[in-house]
Amino acid sequence: MSESKRHLEELSFYSESLQEDVTLLVYLPSNYSTLYKYSLLIAQDGKDYIMYGRAPRLIDELMKESTIDRTIFVGIPYKDPSDRREKYHPNGSQNEAYIRFLAHELIPFLDDKYPTYQMGKTRTLIGDSLAATVSLVTAIQYPNTFGNVIMHSPFVNEDVLKAVNEFSTPSLLDLYHVIGTQETAVKTTKDGVLNFIEPNRQLHEAMKSKGYAVFYDEFDGNHTWKYWQKDIKRSLEMMLR
Repeated sequence: MSESKRHLEELSFYSESLQEDVTLLVYLPSNYSTLYKYSLLIAQDGKDYIMYGRAPRLIDELMKESTIDRTIFVGIPYKDPSDRREKYHPNGSQNEAYIRFLAHELIPFLDDKYPTYQMGKTRTLIGDSLAATVSLVTAIQYPNTFGNVIMHSPFVNEDVLKAVNEFSTPSLLDLYHVIGTQETAVKTTKDGVLNFIEPNRQLHEAMKSKGYAVFYDEFDGNHTWKYWQKDIKRSLEMMLR
């Protein structure tokens, strides 16, 4: 059995905010021990970051090299594309409830079950596309709970830009933001075909003008895991140190 399967736990608990059972895919590193404290990497699109991003394997490799801090991976899979949109999209019917779930239910659950540092700067949210969007907005709303965000090609609209511009304490966050130069015609679930790169450039300019601590890069590729997967290692090395 692979290291990933041996240390991957599937948990479920009931969310009052969402009024439903939530599944968690928790990866404990191969040298996990309750004698140490751990940072948290919490992934929206959690199953994708396991299957396509290979995040658990990379965490093990980077920990063995002492490149990153001791880290527990927590993946939150979505049920279907419609469920994903309602929870992740800024205008989704469950967006506010999902953000409350992350801050008020998930973190207390994880802090109680695992030996975590219990500090905002040791909790990183990660996501791609809409999953990156909800990660960013969550950290802006709860910057003392989530201090770091990794964004792979986030969806950006006026609501996201407004949240970024109105946030009064950007110094509380460390951000990692990448977008592909070929992301000019991205097919979305309900919003049609969208240009992602121009709104992402606007997002970066807004962050720069507001004084956010953000790493930004444009990769030569499109809105797919073919390109995001290549970037995971660098993002973990930079944000989980």
